[in-house]
Amino acid sequence: MKLRCIIIDDDTNSINGLKSYINAMPQLELVKIFTNPLEALVEVPTLKTIDIMFMDVDMPMINGIELAKSISQYAQKLIFTTSHGVYALDAFEVHAHDFLLKPYSIARFADAVNRLFPKTQVIQEHNIERNDGYFFVRSKKERNNLIRIRYDDIIYIESLQNYVRIQTLNEQVVTYISLTEMRNILEGYPDFIQIHRSFLISQKYIAKIEGNSIYMTDGSLLTIGKFYREQVMEYIRDRTLNITYRER
Repeated sequence: MKLRCIIIDDDTNSINGLKSYINAMPQLELVKIFTNPLEALVEVPTLKTIDIMFMDVDMPMINGIELAKSISQYAQKLIFTTSHGVYALDAFEVHAHDFLLKPYSIARFADAVNRLFPKTQVIQEHNIERNDGYFFVRSKKERNNLIRIRYDDIIYIESLQNYVRIQTLNEQVVTYISLTEMRNILEGYPDFIQIHRSFLISQKYIAKIEGNSIYMTDGSLLTIGKFYREQVMEYIRDRTLNITYRER
């Protein structure tokens, strides 16, 4: 049985991002979205079982902390989502089960849900369902912007410590997630391989390999790390034609 979720948030971009995360997990079901906290105050008590209530804190008319005092008892678990870390203490005073500080990654989101519902295995090792062929990330440059990334368009992903740079066929996007989390998300997708501690690449966009250098189809030159060289070369060997020339 799926976990029934509701969202209470007045920000459209935040809602869209959260929806994409929920839809990516087969064990979650989004049953209602409230953009007006006063409507949530009236309607939430009338809803059927609510397993997870995702609630923003900074909302007009009534903030999430005050709203939670009235309606949190109608959900098994309450998770606050907010751009303001100063609300963390207030959130736990109303017995919130987790506190997601925007912008948060799919891995951080999945970790929160898995810890609250460990038996449901909502997401296994952070793998996202690929039914739609894409996922959303929040831009580091403009945090209110959610950008759709197609798996098939990813050329490579570069680690920038707590961020990654995703190079696609059409654009370059920097978003808040680690390369380790990104690797876990992509695990099970055969197109992707790690060639260096700082780089994941899509094998189908390899143009040429010279020694320890890989040229991608967009012109990027990447270096194969010593630790990763054997798996890269194994991939190449499996796809190299062995042609024997005969003298006439």
